[in-house]
Amino acid sequence: MTSTVTGAAASAVSGTTAGTRTQSVTLVAATVGTGLMAGLYFAFDISVLPGLGRGDDQTYVTAMRNINEAIDNGLFGLLFLGAFLATGIAAVQQQRGGRPDAARWGWTAFALYGLSLVVTAVVNIPLNNQLARAGGDLTAARSRFGSRWAGGNVIRTVACTAALAALGRALTLHGRASAA
Repeated sequence: MTSTVTGAAASAVSGTTAGTRTQSVTLVAATVGTGLMAGLYFAFDISVLPGLGRGDDQTYVTAMRNINEAIDNGLFGLLFLGAFLATGIAAVQQQRGGRPDAARWGWTAFALYGLSLVVTAVVNIPLNNQLARAGGDLTAARSRFGSRWAGGNVIRTVACTAALAALGRALTLHGRASAA
């Protein structure tokens, strides 16, 4: 499968026209950005949260506060929103470029990535803000935060991973159409 995706990416980027090349670059950027976000969420699911869960309340709350402050930066914001925008632009480009099958997969990825944004806005960010304002009862703060935040993150992981798969399919279809 890796060689199929790699071959599709290579043939997608080697398009014959400037418009096709632009479509290819946008689609590859959306795929890479979405993959990075899926990986970040997955890393939290399988390592960061379980690791913090082994510590005491002080360690857990302090670490999550520090992580939330550290991740609030321009590079993360660019990736977080840029992957979403690139996915939408890629879907539009595929539609306008006469690749309706690739466009459908692009729109599917756009909707799935959008779901991760909604979960972030409705679940994770409000919980981050509550944790930042929590008083001295760290056990209560952790209790209100931990499982709800982790549940939201699992949804983000699944949504972004599914979006990545959809973009992989769009990239493959785009590459095949470009090679034809």
